[in-house]
Amino acid sequence: MTPEAAYQNLLDFQRETAYLASLGALAAWDQRTMIPKKGHEHRARQMAALARLLHERATDPRIGEWLSQVEGSSLVQDPLSDAAVNVRAWRLAYERARAIPERLAVELAQARSEGETAWEALRPKDDWQGFLPYLKRLFALVKEEAEILMAVGPDPLDPPYGEVYDALLDGYEPGARARDLQPLFRELSLGLKGLLDRILGSGRRPNTGVLHRHYPVEAQRTFALELLQACGYDLEAGRLDPTAHPFEIAIGPGDVRITTRYFEDFFNAGIFGTLHEMGHALYEQGLPREHWGTPRGEAASLGVHESQSRTWENLVGRSLGFWERFFPRAKEVFPSLGDVRLEDFHFAVNAVEPSLIRVEADEVTYNLHILVRLELELALFRGELSPEDLPEAWREKYRAYLGVAPRDYKDGVMQDVHWSGGMFGYFPTYTLGNLYAAQFFAKAEEELGPLEPLFARGEFRPFLDWTRKRIHAEGSRFRPRALVEKVTGSPPSAEPFLRYLEAKYRALYGF
Repeated sequence: MTPEAAYQNLLDFQRETAYLASLGALAAWDQRTMIPKKGHEHRARQMAALARLLHERATDPRIGEWLSQVEGSSLVQDPLSDAAVNVRAWRLAYERARAIPERLAVELAQARSEGETAWEALRPKDDWQGFLPYLKRLFALVKEEAEILMAVGPDPLDPPYGEVYDALLDGYEPGARARDLQPLFRELSLGLKGLLDRILGSGRRPNTGVLHRHYPVEAQRTFALELLQACGYDLEAGRLDPTAHPFEIAIGPGDVRITTRYFEDFFNAGIFGTLHEMGHALYEQGLPREHWGTPRGEAASLGVHESQSRTWENLVGRSLGFWERFFPRAKEVFPSLGDVRLEDFHFAVNAVEPSLIRVEADEVTYNLHILVRLELELALFRGELSPEDLPEAWREKYRAYLGVAPRDYKDGVMQDVHWSGGMFGYFPTYTLGNLYAAQFFAKAEEELGPLEPLFARGEFRPFLDWTRKRIHAEGSRFRPRALVEKVTGSPPSAEPFLRYLEAKYRALYGF
């Protein structure tokens, strides 16, 4: 068999696998939005059956045979060619899948489905003891998987693993290692705490009460849809639905969905939550359609993904220019804003105040929430902490980093959906996304000029086109760090993000 024929076999086989996986994505979306309450048990079994089928395909011996025919051929001589990117990723996925027992793959799929369902039911009840058995099972299964992946090792292009947690990080942010993240997060946290002290010491406080007036759910949905369309989200290739925990999910080309949650007495959750998920969706809608079903057509990493969501939520959505454009319309949609000035509203949506809830945190304190989760996850996988210890450890770290502590579990250790789905190693990508976002945005302004005047005129296409060309179109051709360097000319760093925050909040708080 020629390398060309073997590569075509790989393309055909892996794309068919991607179609099956996309049915799983559709089932996952349905489970978190539309499924009847009594359908969860059957859905968990469906997901387990699909996981078994996908695992069988992922470990099919023919994959190894085809890869051997292609590796070393002229098709993959250029490490950045489409074929080389795909073959390298397929080889790593194949070796990892072969190392994971089918029993473990199926157990994990079922435990994740059951864990998320339990979390959705038990969090509103503040039932930590009811949720703990699900968490303990998930932690044990994920740790078992991570130990197996540790033995397989990373992509040859990436640094070696130093500890079990690295194998989890690598699944979300290729090349990320705990030994690199910890000093980066420490540097960032020092800068953030210094900035936070100056903000709190400035004596200025916005009137955030304007954000807690009456905002009818249907009016929020109407306004959110208008923002989505104005910013470039293709509503004919997606949809917006309510859910317990907002998310974006790509079913396939032409079908990239987002969800949000609304509170009638709080403006930010529904509107900025929608802008956040829209950023994810814009990335998915901008990936090269011709490469769908292959690694080349996938996002570079979750950190890069998060850079897009945080860009649209914060650097665009919380800018003065954005609200110069949309605040007049907001006052039409929400009569409760009738007596509010633009400047006061803009100050309110950028208020800085240590709080308990990560998804509602401001730009200055947000990454301190992530630092708490990173340190807890590291302690878990280093054997320094057990799942039973998490609530008290959570409270201690919140007191240390943010000066607040939860009185219950639902706003403390149970507030995020991630652990209920076994997504350990995911949280650091949020902070990496913030750092990448600031670097990308600064480079865009260097090349396009100041962006806020464009936003004030409702002109979002130049910036979206820039991100589509520089970031989205590349798919996973580059490792995350290499992509940041290619786009901005510098490696990932905390400095651009800290500079952005310093300039923005000095102007707002006058220190």
